[in-house]
Amino acid sequence: MQEKYERQMKKGVLDMLVLRLLEEEKKYGYQLIMELREESGGIFCLKEGTLYPILYRLEDEGLVESRWSEAERGQIPRKYYLMTEKGRRTMGEMYVRWSQIAAGVEKLMGQKQIRRISEEEPGGTAISPWSERRKADECGTLCE
Repeated sequence: MQEKYERQMKKGVLDMLVLRLLEEEKKYGYQLIMELREESGGIFCLKEGTLYPILYRLEDEGLVESRWSEAERGQIPRKYYLMTEKGRRTMGEMYVRWSQIAAGVEKLMGQKQIRRISEEEPGGTAISPWSERRKADECGTLCE
């Protein structure tokens, strides 16, 4: 799959995922980057240049707040982010909407059909899950 498509798909859920990570405790930027990577099994590997604009936008919208920590015993001060009550409500709404979208995509794409993408026809071209479904619809039955 082309990288640009994968990037676009991931981009649509990043705000919700960042809010989810901030749901239980305050965190600083690098901590969020590491947790996104670890908890997603490496699916979401963000750079600071991607994360911080998200955090600033969420802060502008009142979904998160930021606070600087005091420097203790040689540590540098860190900017921590925490979710607001508005952020909690919004995250819940985002998740409900995302679930609806994911269910719609699943219905449209069809689980069994997706597995067939990697199979090949005798002529050497990949079977399209959509062309097979269209053929089945034309004859009035769905052959699986």
